[in-house]
Amino acid sequence: MKEDATLIDYLKTHRVAIILTVTILLAAIAVIVTSVRTSRLVVPTNQVNVRTGPGLSYRTTTELKKGDVIYVVNRKDNWYRVRYSDHHFGWVASWLVNTTSHLKTATNLSEATIVLDPGHGGSDSGALTSDQQHQEKTETLALAKKVQQALQKKGAHVLMTRTGDQTVSLGARPELATDNHADAFISFHFDSSPTNNSATGFTTYYYHKTTSLSLAQTLNRALDGLPLPNRGVAVGNYEVIRDNLRPAVLLEMGYINTDSNFKLIKTPSYQQAVADRVTKGLASYFKD
Repeated sequence: MKEDATLIDYLKTHRVAIILTVTILLAAIAVIVTSVRTSRLVVPTNQVNVRTGPGLSYRTTTELKKGDVIYVVNRKDNWYRVRYSDHHFGWVASWLVNTTSHLKTATNLSEATIVLDPGHGGSDSGALTSDQQHQEKTETLALAKKVQQALQKKGAHVLMTRTGDQTVSLGARPELATDNHADAFISFHFDSSPTNNSATGFTTYYYHKTTSLSLAQTLNRALDGLPLPNRGVAVGNYEVIRDNLRPAVLLEMGYINTDSNFKLIKTPSYQQAVADRVTKGLASYFKD
């Protein structure tokens, strides 16, 4: 009886602390239950690769098909570590299993994170047309948006350094690629010659040979067939690719101050042709 009385006195004395402790425990249990419930995902796409690590460079161990059930156990660099099929584990691209897109079959391109950089913007107009009426920043954004749409249709994870007429520092552009562990960075520009109507064609620039030459060569080959001369691949000392830790290229897709070039550059059909070829080139690059 004495022990019971002691226990009752203890409970009375520490009632507030006990209630608080129980409340915290119940809240923690609720969080755990909620986490378990929301980590269950149904794969919406066929041929989703399961890799040994969070990125395209890791080996593929198996493929998931539409309807497979997975459980997210960890997250890193926009990838999920998942449990699937009787306690097997691996990594999948988060955007491929946590999406409402209508992608039927995933590819290596679908697993890629790609940063698109519409050159200039905001207070930086870029180059001007021969009549000074049109600015490079407007055309680069229109082109980049076409490329974004084409890549997203293939399931790729696409990030834009700007989505409107914003001023974005040169340093912030490659930082976006680094921070998101991008598999490719593409900066879009339109060239300008010292004299109006004196040059034509498009050029693919890279800076770091070890990380970016292969990407530049693959994209440049894919751009063949456009209604402008292909001026080839060259080294370009541009900050957005020079200070970039990821595979990076800069595309000068025609001379904005050459009237015949601008007549093409401003058309949705030319922009779509570039978008289709860039998408095809990236698909080839990641497949290889």
